[in-house]
Amino acid sequence: MKLYQTLETQLKKEPNYVSDNNELKKWVVLNKAQNFDEELIELLLNDSNLKEKFFVKIKGVLIFNQNLFIQFLEQKNYLNDSYTQFKNKVGFSIDGKYLKQRNEVALVWPFKDCVLEGGQSREEDKREEIFFNEILAQDEITELLDPKVFTNAKLFDKDGKKSFDQFNRNEKGIITDNLIIKGNNLLALHSLKKEFAGKVKLIYIDPPYNTGNDSFQYNDNFNESSWLTFMKNRLEIAKALLSKDGKIFVQCDDNEQATLKILLDEVFKKQNFVETFIWKNTDNAPALSKKSRKNVEFIHCYEKFLDAKSYVGRESDNDDAPLLNSGNPVTILEFKPNIIEFKIPDNIYKKGNYNKIELVNDLVIKNGKNENTIQLKGRFKWQQSFLDIEIENGTYFIIKSDKFSIRYQRKYSSNLAPDKFIDNIYLSKAIGVETNEDSKKHIDSLNLNFNSYPKPESLISFLIKAVTEENDIILDYHLGSGTTATTAHKMNRQYIGIEQMDYVETVAVERLKKVIDGEQGGISKSTNWQGGGSFIYLELKKYNQLFIEQIEEAQDSENLLKVWEEMKAKSFLNYNIDLKKQEQHFEDFKALHLNEQKQHLCELLNKNQLYVNLSSLHDENFECTPEEKKVTKDFYQIKK
Repeated sequence: MKLYQTLETQLKKEPNYVSDNNELKKWVVLNKAQNFDEELIELLLNDSNLKEKFFVKIKGVLIFNQNLFIQFLEQKNYLNDSYTQFKNKVGFSIDGKYLKQRNEVALVWPFKDCVLEGGQSREEDKREEIFFNEILAQDEITELLDPKVFTNAKLFDKDGKKSFDQFNRNEKGIITDNLIIKGNNLLALHSLKKEFAGKVKLIYIDPPYNTGNDSFQYNDNFNESSWLTFMKNRLEIAKALLSKDGKIFVQCDDNEQATLKILLDEVFKKQNFVETFIWKNTDNAPALSKKSRKNVEFIHCYEKFLDAKSYVGRESDNDDAPLLNSGNPVTILEFKPNIIEFKIPDNIYKKGNYNKIELVNDLVIKNGKNENTIQLKGRFKWQQSFLDIEIENGTYFIIKSDKFSIRYQRKYSSNLAPDKFIDNIYLSKAIGVETNEDSKKHIDSLNLNFNSYPKPESLISFLIKAVTEENDIILDYHLGSGTTATTAHKMNRQYIGIEQMDYVETVAVERLKKVIDGEQGGISKSTNWQGGGSFIYLELKKYNQLFIEQIEEAQDSENLLKVWEEMKAKSFLNYNIDLKKQEQHFEDFKALHLNEQKQHLCELLNKNQLYVNLSSLHDENFECTPEEKKVTKDFYQIKK
């Protein structure tokens, strides 16, 4: 008997390795082999031929030859008497192993081993960024990422703005208040770690797309590296905040989406990839082309750990709470043995003359071609040939089995995968996903000064419904105009929004105040929103920012020189500043105009040290007020 037949026969003794049509589940076996599964190794050892082929003896101990076994299984026709192993594979190979099989393949760029603080307070600001190497500058990194002191805490509810009293907590001691935090998002995320690590159910971010025209403005010569480092640092701490069944959605356009996907594969692991959704962001653009206006954006979805349920989503058949494919290695497109089990959503669907599906007391399927009627209820099976006809005619289903669950939708007149395309046709018209133009009209109707196009609430609602329940925690650390927060607020989800730009107060906070008052834009009508709720606004306490304010307030050079003396004693200066040279050329400094003197002193300050560390809460040099101590100690649950 040939070796492959021997292997197949032996493996089929384990029912979990065999499909319903008695075929070997190669992907399951490969996964077991990659993890040195004891059950698999025992099966192989129980056959003398397999034991001889796939194990080597070293000093009397049998060692599983994992690479050889995986290579053998990947090559269906690679038998013990084959002429060649290269019979049915085409691809790149390193050391005899195909590139896509190598776990060590990774995205590499300059500064990858660094931490990028990456902060700015205005869209037009540009940064001469300092990169902290993760190994060589560990002290600086520890200090940079140390939890920060909070300040300017305020509560907003239906009665308006109130002074902060205390955080509300559940029976497990976790904060249940909605939070809007102004400050650098990397530092804010690390400040959240102690309180919310492993607690966040959904993260959605719409980060800078690195187009050259967006808010990611850097002066260095490594813009691509800066952007990747910027994203990687934040994704790593974001992953720590996700719960075990948590999901992250990262939106991008085609400028960086392919590179971003590889980075996400590395941070969240490729096996935890769920789906890339494609959102049609405008109705006004022409067909897709590099020479025409772009009209789609991409939303990469990952789960923190591979869900034991083998799908992402809530147990629901409702059209507005879709079940999302988890990325498990299932042969969805083959449907062997030509029968698929699926379930019709709770709705009524009408098609053309060919056939008609209605959901009444029983499910009635009427095939006009052969004029027969099949009455079924609940789950049922349908021949693949008829399923193909239904798909061609516009029906979509939620297909379910013990191994996976996926929305299988109508074909779309585009080269985009039909089950990934998010637009008005994807969902019913009552909850259709809106475009950029729709969201801009919504923002304008609220009289908010926001020049960019925010994401529509219906898009965020679609994602929230898919993977969360009420009171689950949602995080957006690129909050922008506040769409994620306003959507979560109307859907009774707890939310945390982080934004460093100054417009967080004039746009996001003001928008949430209008939501509390019951504004009726976005998803308000579909959720029957009537107003109510509350949120707490707070900021990371700045340190070097105090010197910046003193510089700006100085009325003459004499006062400015006093600020400089204090800066030398207490502030964090840029690492490349030579104080001796500064003093040697101080007469030149005095000859400058006052505004030029102010600009020079501001440039000397290290912008990576704008915030006060928690460890300095009681340090008199940082002048933390009683109110700041109160909110900070309450947040971190410090008793003394």
